[in-house]
Amino acid sequence: MISKVRPMTAEVRTAGWLYFLLAARLLLAGMLLSYGVAKLAGLQFGVSDATMQMALKDIDLFRLSWYLADHEPFRSFVGVSQIVTAVLLLYPRTVLIGAFVSIPIWLNILIWDLTFMGDGADVFTVRLSVYLALTGLIIGQERPNVVPALRRMLLTRSLGNYPVWAYLLLPVIAVLIELMGGLLNWGIQSVF
Repeated sequence: MISKVRPMTAEVRTAGWLYFLLAARLLLAGMLLSYGVAKLAGLQFGVSDATMQMALKDIDLFRLSWYLADHEPFRSFVGVSQIVTAVLLLYPRTVLIGAFVSIPIWLNILIWDLTFMGDGADVFTVRLSVYLALTGLIIGQERPNVVPALRRMLLTRSLGNYPVWAYLLLPVIAVLIELMGGLLNWGIQSVF
């Protein structure tokens, strides 16, 4: 006896979609975690001794970029950022923050690869584009939380209600703040 296949209910579709997004979060977190740990362990970036013996004009952009990226604190900063973002993607309460924080990370890797890998970047371009699309889907799923937050941010006057002259004076105040930072830097350098 052949039984009829029942059409998928909305609940089943929703559950399947949420399961897919959970798998996407796990994939993205896993990739970020593996990249971050590799950087902290010294397994990513850097070049061989043979490359170090070559003339600069003979080194391709990719190896040169990996040499530069291997310097501290850049390597550790990127590694820790990737690990923290991975953890944020794993927990439901922080997934939205993790998704937003991951966007510049994915874009940075994508642009880095496009800039320094040349023709070899094709595979990575597709992978990173998929990661960005998955990140967009995760943010889209959180739409009920994102839209009100964006509305509040864009429609609320959070800068205060100051007279016009106070706004016109802002560039001068900003320059003074910058000068204070410079004086602080000068003071620290003169002590050491």
